Amino acid sequence: MADGDDKGFASLLGVRYGTAEEGRARLELDATEDHLNRAGTVQGGLLAALADMAMGQALRSSTGEDEVPATSQLTVTYLRPGGTGRLVATGEVRKQGDNLSVCEADVEQDGRTLVHALATFAVLHR
Repeated sequence: MADGDDKGFASLLGVRYGTAEEGRARLELDATEDHLNRAGTVQGGLLAALADMAMGQALRSSTGEDEVPATSQLTVTYLRPGGTGRLVATGEVRKQGDNLSVCEADVEQDGRTLVHALATFAVLHR
């Protein structure tokens, strides 16, 4: 996957791109002490970013090369705190239109869901 070679924000966070095909994607990140907030839990913005990236990759896997997904609305529900260790984000395209798509994602740790997210993406045509 071309985005797996990303040297930008995802790389800075330590995100590893997994599979992305047929409107589904999986990302992983090994949360370290550097990813924790003062309360000792995984920082909420990191969890939101993981969910957003997973949904974006899922959508990219079902659009053309000249189409770029851009998040236009993101709702994140934090279900429980996370700690150090492997985070797994899975994203899925739920509804796809010509210019807007709706996706969902979960971020899990040790088989337990930390975050559920719902997003609307605008599909930009280059």
